[in-house]
Amino acid sequence: MPRQPRRTQAERSDATTFKLVAAAQELFGRDGYAPTSIEAIAAAAGMTKGAAYHHFRGKAALFRSVFVEEQRQIADALRQAAAREPDSWSALLRGCRTFLEHCLNPAFRQIVLLDGPAVLGWEQVREIEYAHTLRVLTEGMNAAADGAMIDGDLPARCQLIFGALCEAGMLLARSDDPVRALPVVAAEAERLLGSLAR
Repeated sequence: MPRQPRRTQAERSDATTFKLVAAAQELFGRDGYAPTSIEAIAAAAGMTKGAAYHHFRGKAALFRSVFVEEQRQIADALRQAAAREPDSWSALLRGCRTFLEHCLNPAFRQIVLLDGPAVLGWEQVREIEYAHTLRVLTEGMNAAADGAMIDGDLPARCQLIFGALCEAGMLLARSDDPVRALPVVAAEAERLLGSLAR
């Protein structure tokens, strides 16, 4: 039986980081930031607290990596949903609806909408979102702008629509019954986008 090649130090470090982020994502999503300790995350990842601190300066730094991973995952989901649509306008609407549906996920709500701004601050949250979800929205609006939307300043429009979607997500996050609120919030988001259609 051939020997498996030994992993490099960088590969071992990446594997450890991946385990820590995955464990933290689960615990932060389930229990929230404040009640979750580095010790609990390290234990869930099958390692010591010292190993966790070797890879992350502290709980806030680990949370930031989890927030980035949540943003990466939702950006992928938005692209996949939009790709199934027949045209750029339908893709834009589907992407926005998918974002709002994702806000029903309790872990996403907890990490991205509730804890994110409190732990990271709005400036850092927006910087990360701009690199992921806003980028996808901008791609979608750029595609739809070619014949499907009335003329206007596209960068400003993207920022405004993104802000509205984030507020819609917060409405769902703070709702007593997010599932029931979704159709109302989604319909208003579609009306807002519809005002831009030719």
